[in-house]
Amino acid sequence: MTPGDLSRLEARIGHRFRDRALLIRALTHSSFAHEEDEGPDNEALEFLGDAALGFFIAEALLGRYPEMDEGGLSKLRSFLVSRANLAAAARRLGLAGHLRLGRTLRKGGSRRGESMLADGLEAVIAAVHLDGGADAARALVRRVFGRQLDRLDRPSVERKDHKTVLQEILQARGRPAPRYRVESTDGPPHDPTFHVRLTVDGDLVVSGKGGTKKEAEQRAARRALRLLGRGGAGR
Repeated sequence: MTPGDLSRLEARIGHRFRDRALLIRALTHSSFAHEEDEGPDNEALEFLGDAALGFFIAEALLGRYPEMDEGGLSKLRSFLVSRANLAAAARRLGLAGHLRLGRTLRKGGSRRGESMLADGLEAVIAAVHLDGGADAARALVRRVFGRQLDRLDRPSVERKDHKTVLQEILQARGRPAPRYRVESTDGPPHDPTFHVRLTVDGDLVVSGKGGTKKEAEQRAARRALRLLGRGGAGR
């Protein structure tokens, strides 16, 4: 990767790095780091970028929709930070041509291409944050997602129930559909309370309760969306 390549990417990002090693690390997939034995990969930066992105998106949404409740904000944020949406944003930045991938991935391609793009974008956001501070990272998020925030079809997103949104996000992340199971029912027959457990491939476990099975499932899905919005449940 030449200095000219990095300069062009910096221009699209809107940030000139004082420490370009951070940008190079953000672009380094674990396959490249392992095969070439050349410095650290971007996984730790991805972790930080995921958290920073979730915060900046939540901050922007709250500024735009101060009257919206937590459930509505969670839906909008989950849509914006989904794997598919992040990958599309990474393509708009031209990030694909700059990722440092191992030989196997370069030769044979990868089914994880969308995930690698999304992870790379999160890592770049973290690198900008470390190099230029929170304001620089916030500016990058606005640069990348500002137009989408302006054109966000809020009614369309809000009309989707929590179970539908959760399934779409998990599908975009390459994960199996959630499973719902009624664990118990208590209360009188005319006014029961259902307790539902939600699992995703045995990994994500949350619960919900409600006066009907459907209501309990929706509440469990809403709790899962909150967790995913905080970067939980893996990818």
